[in-house]
Amino acid sequence: MGRTHIDYWDPNDQEFWEREEKRHARRNLWISVPALFLAFAVWQIWSVVAVNLNSVGFDFTPSELFTLAALPGLTGATLRIFFTFLPGIVGGRNFTVISTALLLLPTIGIGIAVQNPDTSFATMAILAALCGIGGGNFSSSMANISPFFPKKEQGGALGINAGIGNLGVSAVQFLTPVVIGLGLIGAMTGSSQTMSDGREVWIQNAAFVWVIPIVIVTVAAYFGMNNLPGTKRSFKEQSVIFKNKHTWIMTWLYTMCFGSFIGYAAAFPLLINSQFPELGMSGLAFLGPLIGALIRPVGGWISDKLGGAIVTFWDIVIMILATAGVIFFIQINHFPGFLAMFLILFMTTGIANGSTFRMIPVIFPANEAPAVLGFTAAIAAYGAFLIPNIFGWSIDTMGTSVVALIIFIVYYVISLWITWYYYARKHAEVKC
Repeated sequence: MGRTHIDYWDPNDQEFWEREEKRHARRNLWISVPALFLAFAVWQIWSVVAVNLNSVGFDFTPSELFTLAALPGLTGATLRIFFTFLPGIVGGRNFTVISTALLLLPTIGIGIAVQNPDTSFATMAILAALCGIGGGNFSSSMANISPFFPKKEQGGALGINAGIGNLGVSAVQFLTPVVIGLGLIGAMTGSSQTMSDGREVWIQNAAFVWVIPIVIVTVAAYFGMNNLPGTKRSFKEQSVIFKNKHTWIMTWLYTMCFGSFIGYAAAFPLLINSQFPELGMSGLAFLGPLIGALIRPVGGWISDKLGGAIVTFWDIVIMILATAGVIFFIQINHFPGFLAMFLILFMTTGIANGSTFRMIPVIFPANEAPAVLGFTAAIAAYGAFLIPNIFGWSIDTMGTSVVALIIFIVYYVISLWITWYYYARKHAEVKC
């Protein structure tokens, strides 16, 4: 066994797993987790930066602000398609090092650009698109971690990797209002700006605060992670997944839950501001992705015990009811009820994220599951682009987000039937 390459790996050999492999698997997992955490933080920087831009002298329209929040979702989802297969081509450890280091491009670029109110929308859009690197990292991370663990533990391991990684979304939404007010950091990174309400802020801190952690984790991945034997496969070898109909079914279902999670996370601060502008409550937006991320490992763990399909089925039922609840409280202009229903909705997206990812290693053979995990995550990530834009369209044309929420309910109802028919009913094609 070399420093970066392991010569033999069979996690389903229980004796060898307990004696040798477990410690290596856990070390790789616990380096992968902060790498993915930072990737999600960078991916969602614009969900909070966009809220503050016009207050420090920029003059973007509401549509342009929603676009800046949505663009990382578009590029992140597209990059995930490619990142899915790259660990199998260049090695999981190698690609973790590369993809984590690339996060420095948007963080440094944003930190510089937001200090000048004359920075064009086109420049901001390019920087927003570069944040998609963080979104792309999810697929490569999950495809890399899955082979480290035996099948019976993959649900929990993937849940930990994704769940704690997803916390980067809530972290960036919680920390940004704090760090932009810290003059000590700002003194090292540039001059302050004055908000429309007279407060002095250093908005560049929202990006610069992540630079040093990215460097540290990149170094940790370089020295501490491993490439596994037998996991390098060409794109042609991995593309066999596209011939299996269950790849496309699980892609639909994972889009239902993760697409909702990341799309709602990207839109939530702007959505609160647009629906309840008089309250100034967008600072509470971090609670949604926080709950969704924390509950994800629980979804994987429960599914290891009960089965992913049954957990997914009942979870979707609650998603439908919670979305209907959001509509009800919007219509009566009741913010506490709106927030409570949305937090339940975030919780259900997190549980289903874990349960659907538990289904995939059961449905697919070991040599196909990592690619399926990555591909389904790639397509689902388009939710980060589509959901903010659907909300923006609904608000611009109808004056309310209710129409968008009705569209989402229809999607959930279809997903409920698909889950029942293919995986959860008594004579389902695949019991998982």
